Amino acid sequence: MKEHVRKFAWLLLALGVGILLGNYTEQSHGLKWLIIGVFCVVFGVLALTGMQLRDRTREKLVQRQMARRPHVVVIGGGTGQPVLLRGLKAKDAEITAIVTVADDGGSSGRLRSDLYMPPPGDIRNCLIALADTEPLLAELLQYRFDSGAELSGHSFGNLFLAAMTNITGDFETAVKETSRVLAVRGRVLPAARRAITLAATFEDGSRVVGESQIPLARKRIKKVELMPSNVDPLPEAIVAIAEADAIVIGPGSLYTSILPNLLVPGIADAIRKSQAKVMYVCNVMTQPGETDNFTASQHVQAIYDHVGSSFFDIIIVNSAPVPQSVIDQYESKGSYPVHADVEKLHALGVTVIARNFLHYAMYARHDADMIAMQVLSLIGREHKIK
Repeated sequence: MKEHVRKFAWLLLALGVGILLGNYTEQSHGLKWLIIGVFCVVFGVLALTGMQLRDRTREKLVQRQMARRPHVVVIGGGTGQPVLLRGLKAKDAEITAIVTVADDGGSSGRLRSDLYMPPPGDIRNCLIALADTEPLLAELLQYRFDSGAELSGHSFGNLFLAAMTNITGDFETAVKETSRVLAVRGRVLPAARRAITLAATFEDGSRVVGESQIPLARKRIKKVELMPSNVDPLPEAIVAIAEADAIVIGPGSLYTSILPNLLVPGIADAIRKSQAKVMYVCNVMTQPGETDNFTASQHVQAIYDHVGSSFFDIIIVNSAPVPQSVIDQYESKGSYPVHADVEKLHALGVTVIARNFLHYAMYARHDADMIAMQVLSLIGREHKIK
């Protein structure tokens, strides 16, 4: 019986991919066929993973009954947040990722505009980072089409989430069901119930609207704000923050990934009221158009300027030199290592953990395992009193 289910599942997968590729290769436009194709793939994946998921769920329930694991909430978006999530996934921790829904560029922006749904890209990356599934499925969800008038540029995982949203009726449920399909270790939650629009005011008084447009201006940012400002936070996100042992903000783009979450009404207040240790993981490199020439303390001060001072308990920052060969790759884009100005960080009234957190490869990124171990080592059984 299991083998028949498996064969049927692969047939659905093949049919779905065939519809997607065949339809767009022949230039037969239409979102309807796009959704039908992804629909077949979704249910093919559901059939393939269903039995395995039930076994894993039983195993997780047993583990939770045996010991109370520390609960870590990670807030952010972009490419930085999944790095920490991958590290935490390998540890003994309950994980909740709270993810920005401000993205309006690329595949996410197109789906946001066409289907009136929250942008799925950052959510997709976090789901894959926490997924306990076959590598081929993870690779499939990250696959990006490069042909077809309407399909080109879309990530398959984004289409997957779009189809699941149509099937389940709303984005929140779609994320939960996709988490079940991928056997996600933890929870992935959008910060708000719907897509939000980000606006930035620059030091010269000019203003721009749209997350993807902000870094393109290449101006010094004075402040960012949400439009509208009264967007509702996801209730589960507020509860997760209240129940956390540690709240980790970052790494990620300061103005376009980190602050959009903290500006959602209720998020920053919930963090302040939480008994958790609140940590900020500073970026390894500056980001062109956002944090040009910023030191670590300037990253922290920018957050304080938006949500108030004394927000963090601990700052985690890399103090190891980035190899020159790696710096050379970033210089052409206007990106440079973030200086760990430890004395100025201490002056902000925080505990500073400054040491080598680099992952030595082609890119200047945090070592996922080292960051995860550092975060967990800072969690005590006695919570602080704010």
